[in-house]
Amino acid sequence: MGSTVNLKNRIKEANLQKIKEQAAIKNFVNWFEIPAYNLYRSVAFYNYIYGIEMTTVELNGFYMGFFPAENGISGAIVTGNGCVPSEVGPLIYLNAGDDLNKVLSKVNEAGGRVVLEKTFLSESAGYFALFIDSEGNRLALHSKH
Repeated sequence: MGSTVNLKNRIKEANLQKIKEQAAIKNFVNWFEIPAYNLYRSVAFYNYIYGIEMTTVELNGFYMGFFPAENGISGAIVTGNGCVPSEVGPLIYLNAGDDLNKVLSKVNEAGGRVVLEKTFLSESAGYFALFIDSEGNRLALHSKH
């Protein structure tokens, strides 16, 4: 009887391992879009708080400003039909580098509003803060320190 139970357990463990290997997605976000009413105001906001230079294009009636990325996850500011900024709905956590205060300190000056100052999560998770961007979107910043 014991050998049957052991065999069933080994089969169950093998099946679970196979499922884990098949579904081993590393990153669950690969692209994001932040809606805007005014593309140029929004691009200027993110260019300022991050110290970057976004590229803007028109694609099929939508205007987009792309966050620079060499590899990995990236996204864009998007204006067009159906692109409506909001303080409710899914919350995107933007990478703020080593210390999110460097980015957060520029939010108000750039036309946004800080909703929640830098807040400790845990030693392993780091810190986060919430802000409303120049278009009225609620977003978060995240950093390890």
